[in-house]
Amino acid sequence: MRILVVGSGGREHTLAWKLAQSPQVDTLFVAPGNGGTAEIAQNVAISGTDVPALVDFAKKERIDLTVVGPEAPLVVGLVDAFEEAGLSAFGPTGAAAQLEGSKAFSKRFMIEEGIPSGVGAIFHDYDATLAYLRTLPLTQGIVVKASGLAAGKGVFVCSTLEEAEAALHRTMVARAFGDAGDEVLVEDCLIGEEASLLAFSDGQTVVPMIPARDYKRVGDGDAGPNTGGMGCYAPSPYLPPEMIEEARRRVLQPVIDGMRGRGTPYVGIIYAGLMLTKRGMRVLEFNCRFGDPETQVLLPLLENDLVDILLACIEGRLDEIEVRWKPAHAVCVVKASGGYPGAYEKGKAITGVEEANALPDTVVFQAGTKLQGGKLLTAGGRVLAVTSVGASLEEARTKAYEGIARIDFDGAQNRSDIAMGTSSPQLLQ
Repeated sequence: MRILVVGSGGREHTLAWKLAQSPQVDTLFVAPGNGGTAEIAQNVAISGTDVPALVDFAKKERIDLTVVGPEAPLVVGLVDAFEEAGLSAFGPTGAAAQLEGSKAFSKRFMIEEGIPSGVGAIFHDYDATLAYLRTLPLTQGIVVKASGLAAGKGVFVCSTLEEAEAALHRTMVARAFGDAGDEVLVEDCLIGEEASLLAFSDGQTVVPMIPARDYKRVGDGDAGPNTGGMGCYAPSPYLPPEMIEEARRRVLQPVIDGMRGRGTPYVGIIYAGLMLTKRGMRVLEFNCRFGDPETQVLLPLLENDLVDILLACIEGRLDEIEVRWKPAHAVCVVKASGGYPGAYEKGKAITGVEEANALPDTVVFQAGTKLQGGKLLTAGGRVLAVTSVGASLEEARTKAYEGIARIDFDGAQNRSDIAMGTSSPQLLQ
């Protein structure tokens, strides 16, 4: 098979790495790719949102399957365009991807389908939102979310009214996230343990993956602003098998059934960000694709040939596939540019990647990197991630930080507490 992966981050490097292991794959392209994907596939200089160019490339290169990594191409209708051209692409249509593309749409959908979530209100007007904020109690805090896509940076968890007002001003007045801030969602702050539960869907059947735990804040102890994710581990001990089944029944299956009932079948990855509160399971958000960095811990633990699962989803026969997981643990630690998620410099020389890759059961998945003149340079905020697999969570964590210690570039930063102090998860057999 000839396969095209769309995207340029660590998720796409991981997808390419896993797909390259399939005996069914003869040729692998990544558009636009990064320094890591260049080593295992052919990078193609086409933006992930340049849909016409991607369609033309897929036709010209006789691509058998296109796997879409990021949310933006899905939201603008890449899968729709490929289907219209008679090409096979994995991911939800633009209509189905609204679950991530519009937090307002997602909130209305959850209310209509009876999916448990936090109490919230949707606004289009700054003054009306400000007036509403000033009526809210601050017992647990306030969450202000840009409704549109903001690369994981448009969510503000505020403990004071002043913080909430500043977040609202940044979103709707200063336009920090552009059009994504035209509409905002104001929600109660949910308290509990977070879990990321991703699942495969063919539009009717939904099959959960093992649960993961993402770390979104930039600093140790969950300090500082939200990022795209600074690390992850799997499986999470906080979502045992009986709770995974509850999430499938109360959250995931209602999404698939609700989308199908609206005439927009959901085929692809559905990602539920969950908060496990004292009052029960609540949905924080939905994403319409593989998570980043969740992909970096999930795919190394997946025993199946990923191609088999993706084709089963597209062809509506996911119920015929037994998705299998290794009885092990994986930990991923992200190394980011200095200043991220704010302003940062690019073009810093990276050292130590080969040394980290040489460690047992360890892989360096690159994200914001580029090859220039034979040198590997930084080219983004989240530069790379080190993932290690171990028989225990602590073993995997130790290996991952050994790998992180091998890698350096000017201004590099990483959290030191990923998977720290976590009890041993109950493994799925």
